[in-house]
Amino acid sequence: MKIPENDPITLSNDLLHSLLNHHIPLIQSFKGKWGLIKSKLADLQTQLTDFSEFQTSLTNPLSLDLLHSISQTLTDAILSAEKCQDTNLTEGKLKTQSDIDSILAKLNQNVKDCEILIKSGVLQDGIVSGSGSKRELVRAESRNLTTRLQIGSPESKNLAMDSVLSLIQEDDKNVMIAVAQGIVPVLVRLLDCNSCLDIKEKTVAAISIISMVDSSKHVLIAEGLLLLNQLIRILESGSGFAKEKACIALQTLSFSRENARAIGSRGGICSLLEICQAGTPSSQGLASGVLRNLAVFEETRENFIEENAVFVLIGLAASGTALAQENAIGCLCNLVKDDENLKLLIVKEGVIECLRNYWDSCPPMRSPEVAVELLRELASSQAIAEGLVSDGFIVRLVAVLNLGVSGVRIAAARAVSELSCNTKTRKEMGELGCIGPLIKMLDGKAVEEKEAAAKALSLLVLYAGNRRIFRKSEGGIVSTVQLLDTSIQNLDKKYPVSILASLVHSKKCRKQMIAAGASVHLKKLVDMNVEGSKKLLDGLGRGKIWGVFARP
Repeated sequence: MKIPENDPITLSNDLLHSLLNHHIPLIQSFKGKWGLIKSKLADLQTQLTDFSEFQTSLTNPLSLDLLHSISQTLTDAILSAEKCQDTNLTEGKLKTQSDIDSILAKLNQNVKDCEILIKSGVLQDGIVSGSGSKRELVRAESRNLTTRLQIGSPESKNLAMDSVLSLIQEDDKNVMIAVAQGIVPVLVRLLDCNSCLDIKEKTVAAISIISMVDSSKHVLIAEGLLLLNQLIRILESGSGFAKEKACIALQTLSFSRENARAIGSRGGICSLLEICQAGTPSSQGLASGVLRNLAVFEETRENFIEENAVFVLIGLAASGTALAQENAIGCLCNLVKDDENLKLLIVKEGVIECLRNYWDSCPPMRSPEVAVELLRELASSQAIAEGLVSDGFIVRLVAVLNLGVSGVRIAAARAVSELSCNTKTRKEMGELGCIGPLIKMLDGKAVEEKEAAAKALSLLVLYAGNRRIFRKSEGGIVSTVQLLDTSIQNLDKKYPVSILASLVHSKKCRKQMIAAGASVHLKKLVDMNVEGSKKLLDGLGRGKIWGVFARP
């Protein structure tokens, strides 16, 4: 039949009117299927009315493409309807039934696409001109691309994904705008549907970019298991490129206990370990980062044991890239917490050599904090501590106690506490220079740093030689007395009390304590039942009177 030469909306309405009023009433074959088509045509008729209310419907490329697709579907429907007006089907029953099913599927898609386009707000945007602000232009473009990803052919969706990547790679603000326009659920659905490999790779790349923008992470997390399952499937069977991008996204998603449990129970740890063994250097670093996050949670540790993860991680710590080594060591550190047997196992498998090599070769731009943390965990085992001391780790600790990074200093001070298990080690630590840096840390900004240093010093000064070093160090007593102040909260006062108690027998030290206001602070601590405070206050002896007049 000849198609009328009208605008797309009028054309589609004319075709639809002809189909409803002149063709379907005469149908003799497949009346049940044509009843379903008639129902869909009623929905489409309402949507075409909505289209006519938007001035941009005849200028917007998305609506023009959709209207063209609708008119083609309706034209095909009229041709099939004409064939079904006779019970004698000239092309055969099966072929005709197949054609009708195809028309019904196309109509379903047309109706769905119309609904998406009308609800998207794209038709209200009009033609985006250069006169709007950059943010408005990006918002309109994001809305347009989000809609294009949901309607049209695979080819048009692939082109839309190219544009999405170009937009969100430009800067983080564009990412936030695109996320606000609802692009994340659309991307997740693209991963879940039977998209071509090219589209899936681009989609997971877009998700990885979004995962790196802090203000947008919560939107990805809200997608829950649907997104996790798709990312885990990519780890199992995706390309090398897709696996890397999936690992980037999983690093964001693996911080929650619920997600970590889901990743572990769905085989994600096995897939990540395979990447650590056979993946590219870049993907190994990323996969080990996800494993490091997962190892924090007790629920996943059984999965690590079942997959023999320790051996893979030690291998990576020995020969991976700097990032892979850091993450492997961090993962082992999280994994062996409160597990004496695992600590002994990783030592047996050579982790101390890996730790020493990483520590000594750690590039300036990378923090050695993860290595210090693993040292602390291992040092908590008396069976391992002596070996660490004989391997020269005290000298290494002294070096990092002087670093400018607070987190490294805190980890090092805590490691000192774990290693200070006997007089011989305490003596060696004092001789190698631990006391001075720890005293400086008593004046640190963070309460965690003050407490870590105080705890380490409280153990070191149990050795007489270290007490002499402490007394000679400028400001040690004054800094310790200041920690008694009750206005410093969340700091365990028993540690500074213990340090001062070990020095109170020295007349000179008592005078320094009293002058610094120790008695005033201690009276409050006695009322609070702080361990050792009463004994220390009594030990100040004749200095009590002076303490009353001393500055708080």
